[in-house]
Amino acid sequence: MRIGIVGAGMAGLSCATALVEAGHDVVVFDKGRGPGGRMSTRRLTTDLGEIGFDHGAQYMTARDPVFVARIERWADSGHVARWAAAGDDAWVGTPAMNAPIRDLAAHLDVRWHRRIDRLTRTGDGWTCHGDDVDATPFDAAIVAVPAEQVAPLVEAHRPDWAGQARATPSDPCWTVMAAYDRRLPIGADRLTDRGIIASAVRNSSKPGRAGAEAWVLQATAAWSTEHIEDDPATVERTLIAAFAADSGVDLPSPVATSAHRWRYAKSGRLGQDALWDGGQRLGVCGDWLPGSRVEAAWLSGRRLAGMVAPPA
Repeated sequence: MRIGIVGAGMAGLSCATALVEAGHDVVVFDKGRGPGGRMSTRRLTTDLGEIGFDHGAQYMTARDPVFVARIERWADSGHVARWAAAGDDAWVGTPAMNAPIRDLAAHLDVRWHRRIDRLTRTGDGWTCHGDDVDATPFDAAIVAVPAEQVAPLVEAHRPDWAGQARATPSDPCWTVMAAYDRRLPIGADRLTDRGIIASAVRNSSKPGRAGAEAWVLQATAAWSTEHIEDDPATVERTLIAAFAADSGVDLPSPVATSAHRWRYAKSGRLGQDALWDGGQRLGVCGDWLPGSRVEAAWLSGRRLAGMVAPPA
């Protein structure tokens, strides 16, 4: 079949990879500029040079045997490495968190800068409507985006799925990136549950990273929700001050900072692997279905691909 997938995050690319391996013709559309999504890496130009920050997912775990095998292949090719600071089963992309996403996308037909805002179905199949999108009908359509973005795309075709997506909202997260001209006198490379800061990570300690001292501060879901519309500069000052106060020592002022608001940072959990309507040939995958982890997103996409009927 010719299959159109909306969303080039881990779930969408995992699904696309498995479908291509099964012999299908797959096109993936994504509104972003390139691979990453919630596994993105942000680079800041500073007086100390360019500094990278994993400002979304900080690491991923590998527990399911199928995903463990995928991780091991990425490890062999240099796309991931273990990161003991987050646990024995924690892995990070190398040289940046988006490395596995880039590897998946490199082997697929992914159309970047393509925002899909509507799906229609006729006798010829599915058409993805959006900016600069090829309107050639697809035999099947798959939606692999956060729950909040699923409902508008599937409402006309599966209103029950739209309702499930609305009932499984994501938590937001304000993230602040801060670079310093010296190593901070903090022993641990990863701190969690520090007041309004859910996670503080010394990004420069991860395998494959080089350059200046770099920290990623992520606020709690509750604080992020309360301050979701705050000015980024105010968020930067607040989180950096909270980080400094929690450290208990005098910290230098950062040489560069940036804030990013993730409206859909941590997904909810519906309790299903994926959704597939064989009659309409419409599917949905993503971490909001099985649970909020990179591994869950990959497995969701893979399992949806297994639900799709093989080519005749």
